[in-house]
Amino acid sequence: MQQYTENELVERLRDRATVREAFAQVVSLYGEKLYWHIRRMVMSHEDANDLLQNTFIKAWLNVEFFRGDAKLSTWLYRIAINECITFLNRQRTANCLSVDDVDVFLLEKLKGDDYFDGDELQLNLQKAVLALPDKQRLVFNMKYFDDMKYEEMSEALGTSVGALKASYHHAVKKISDFLTKDA
Repeated sequence: MQQYTENELVERLRDRATVREAFAQVVSLYGEKLYWHIRRMVMSHEDANDLLQNTFIKAWLNVEFFRGDAKLSTWLYRIAINECITFLNRQRTANCLSVDDVDVFLLEKLKGDDYFDGDELQLNLQKAVLALPDKQRLVFNMKYFDDMKYEEMSEALGTSVGALKASYHHAVKKISDFLTKDA
């Protein structure tokens, strides 16, 4: 499959003759990154796979509405983030959990996931990340794990760069405190 620049790919997505091939390339280019982004939010491999599929279904169904105002990756991240938030809110409601309880719920899902092969250090990092408020966890994951620039995060989340930098700073401080509290 020939590789295209993002602008060429967007043009191919707009063309009825090439939209299927172009979308297949979108899935190939962004599938793994989006999977790991989603996985870090919901912890479970199975849930992440389902949400990734939902993300691409929504993108496919709405591809003709993509205006190109933001990068294609930003648009996909926004869809994935919305899918994660909806999923987590449904989980909280279905399990009658408060916002504080969901951290324990997600941690138990991670521990029970056959695909999680992290050691104790990795598990402790995930515990620390899960202790963060949702917004800080999202910002931390995007910056630390996905290495996104603040400008890209700002477009995907609709939040100012300054607010994102502050959220990331607070998240790092909380994670550091969490990891060193027993040291």
